Amino acid sequence: MKTIGLLGGMSWESSLEYYRLINQNVSKVLGGLHSAKIILNSIDFAPIEQLQHKGDWEEMAVILSREAQSIESAGADFLLICTNTMHKIASEIEKSIKIPLLHIADATAEALIREGIKTVGLLGTAFTMEQDFYKVRLSKNHGLNVIVPNERDRQTVHGVIYQELCLGKIETASKIKYLRIIDMLAKQGAEAVILGCTEIGMLVSQSDTEVKLFDTTVVHAEKAVELALS
Repeated sequence: MKTIGLLGGMSWESSLEYYRLINQNVSKVLGGLHSAKIILNSIDFAPIEQLQHKGDWEEMAVILSREAQSIESAGADFLLICTNTMHKIASEIEKSIKIPLLHIADATAEALIREGIKTVGLLGTAFTMEQDFYKVRLSKNHGLNVIVPNERDRQTVHGVIYQELCLGKIETASKIKYLRIIDMLAKQGAEAVILGCTEIGMLVSQSDTEVKLFDTTVVHAEKAVELALS
């Protein structure tokens, strides 16, 4: 079994899900008392969040590259960045280490293509929905057509993530708003919707809507187990 490196803490709420899902999947495949070999580096999110909203991605790249190197030094065989947004600097992190990086957008695209999805809605932080690092990777590298909500709904999705989900708050009113936005994306032609922030799965799940959902936390964790056991 390979050792999975997790660069987490952004937020710790979703990192907790990664740990749970990866271990559950390993146990499901191998049975008995088997669990995953994991090296988790969980960083303080507050300074990162401040740098995000300042737009200082260069400094974040320096910080996260250093943390990724510590995971590599501890013996991880490959790395996951346990957040969609910070994949904006995935290439910088990847260059700083020698072990492979399992990109969350690639894992998600693979799952979408396997299901025959061609047009997909994307929910996430404003950075993920509005900037090119995620959408273009899905479209250019994987041939997917990506739809995002309008500006007002993007603000709603972003606000709930930072003001509620990253703090572990689950509000019914916010769930209703998200489900409305998911329905709007479906009406615009989305065959499925990517839950492109690793906390969104805490708020909405497949049982809440008929629209096909792809939870990136679940997909990323499943792919990590597949690689670890290959």
